[in-house]
Formats: sequence, C-alpha cells, structure tokens
Amino acid sequence: MPAHRLLLSLLLSCAVLAGITGCGGGGSTSTNGTESPGESPTTQARRQKLAKTRFVANAGLAAGATYQWIVKPYRAGKFKKGADGRTSALVKAGLAGGFAYNRLKAATANAKGDPLLSKAVAPLTSGIDSLKGLGEKLRRGQASESDVGAFENVINNIKGAGHSAGVDVKDKVPSTSQLGG
Repeated sequence: MPAHRLLLSLLLSCAVLAGITGCGGGGSTSTNGTESPGESPTTQARRQKLAKTRFVANAGLAAGATYQWIVKPYRAGKFKKGADGRTSALVKAGLAGGFAYNRLKAATANAKGDPLLSKAVAPLTSGIDSLKGLGEKLRRGQASESDVGAFENVINNIKGAGHSAGVDVKDKVPSTSQLGG
C-alpha cells in the first residue's frame, strides 16, 4: 500500500508540474520583463489603468492619514504641551507621517506607469522627499505650523496632479493598525 500511495503522489506531482509549465500562455513579455513586439495595445492600456488605480489608492491613504492624524489634531491643539491626549496624538502623528511618506513614494512609483500621470507627478518628488524626517519630528513633539503645512501642501499638490491627469484622489483614512506597519 505505501508504494501505491508513493506512485499516486508522484503522478499527481507530475500532473501539477505539467499543468503549471503549460499555463505560461503566449508570453507577451520576455524573460527580462520587458515588453515583446507582439504585445497588444489593450495590455498597455490595462497597465496604465492599474497604475492610475494604484496611484489613487496610495495617494488617498496618504491624504487620509495626513488629515486624520496630523492636520486635524494639530488644528485642535492636541500637540500643545499640557493638552489632553498629547502623547497619543504625537505618536499617531509620527506613525501617520511615516506612513504618508511611504504611501506618497509608492504613489510616485505607480505614476510612472502612466505617461500623463508621470508628467504631472514628476515635479512633486522633491516636495515628497522633504517630508522624510517629519514623521519623527511629529513623534517627538517638535513639529511646527510650517511642518504640518508642508504635509498638507504636498497632499494637495498630489491631489491636483492626479486631477490634471484625469483621476480624482479622495481621502481614505487607514486604520491605526495600518499605520504601525
């Protein structure tokens, strides 16, 4: 009986392996991941649509995190010394700052998949790069009005770039567990 099971499992493994290698399709990309000459235009259009969709998702999460945990608490005075819940607000703002920076970097990478979106977002990369250390600054309670304004300006510029490329970015507030990674 054990030999029978061994033979059966070997045959099933071969069948699965043959099915996997047979499912490769006509291959519109070469082994190095570049497009082959026979690629259809609909495939490129689909890639651009996915690039826009991913851009909208990442930019929306960055915008939602910025507004919910940085701009709104700052305007409510939660970051001031002696404010009720200050420590929690600062920690969340620091996490949100890092999260927003990460999602904005992902959004700019997504934008490269669409020519129009890429042109619209390209001038904003230096503004996004300037946000790199602000998450830690927020967490330590050292953020000023101009730091909070920098986040808000970059988010507004990203939304404007998306709009000019034909996509609307809407705020999507991530959960606190998403902020922590």
